[in-house]
Amino acid sequence: MTPRRTSVFALLALGVAATPLRAEYADVNGLHMYYEIHGSGPPIVLLHGGGSTIETSFAGYWPALAKSRKVIAVEEQAHGRTADIDRPLRFEQTADDVAALLRRLGVEQADIFGYSNGGSTALQIAIRHPKLVRKLVVMSAIYKADGMPPAFWESMKKASLADMPAELKDAYLRVAPHPEQLQVMHDKCVARMLAFKDWPDEQIAGIEAHTLVLVGDADVVRPEHAVEMYRRLPHAQLAVLPGVDHMSIVKRTALPLAMIEAFLDEPAPSAAPRP
Repeated sequence: MTPRRTSVFALLALGVAATPLRAEYADVNGLHMYYEIHGSGPPIVLLHGGGSTIETSFAGYWPALAKSRKVIAVEEQAHGRTADIDRPLRFEQTADDVAALLRRLGVEQADIFGYSNGGSTALQIAIRHPKLVRKLVVMSAIYKADGMPPAFWESMKKASLADMPAELKDAYLRVAPHPEQLQVMHDKCVARMLAFKDWPDEQIAGIEAHTLVLVGDADVVRPEHAVEMYRRLPHAQLAVLPGVDHMSIVKRTALPLAMIEAFLDEPAPSAAPRP
């Protein structure tokens, strides 16, 4: 099956010259996983949010990142161009899928940038496959249920496809190999959240990769949770972005992109972890 290359048009729409694009599938852990590669240089992996595609999460980020880096953007099970298979969605499983893809591509170490559920997956890659990770960028993500307000979890119990943002539904229908599985994707995303259990603090404290934690001050992720994550991580920086919510953080990119690029470019400090 020839993958649809809608991301090329997204790139052109942003006024960025098209770079050589590799858009392929890899068979990992029983999954026919879609990925794209843009640019060249040190590798950075982009992990989209729940219910999203590469474009809906990162159209405002990857063109700039690809100017100086090899961007590897993936779509997880049941999302975008990657069809579903007969297993539940779990952050740990997606982390293993991404790790298997990187090893298949011969990538020994990469920066990992995850947004929302992709940020939680990024944390799991650092926990489960630490040697693969150079630096982490974790944007609008949780590792404990109280990272979201109680109203979020109540809404998950009653979630329906009608509640899914039209932007995400339309993006899925444009590129999915089985667009009739939109309901399946929605239901598996909801089930993943309802099955979520807190991760032990010591797992977060054991992440050695230098990490940039980003959150919006109006995010669905509580800024207090981002602060807690920052304090648990031994090598971390924290930015709370003003006037930004969970959806606009992927559109109002100028400030976070400047922070991300500066963080990735700076040498990892050799000093001891923060007390």
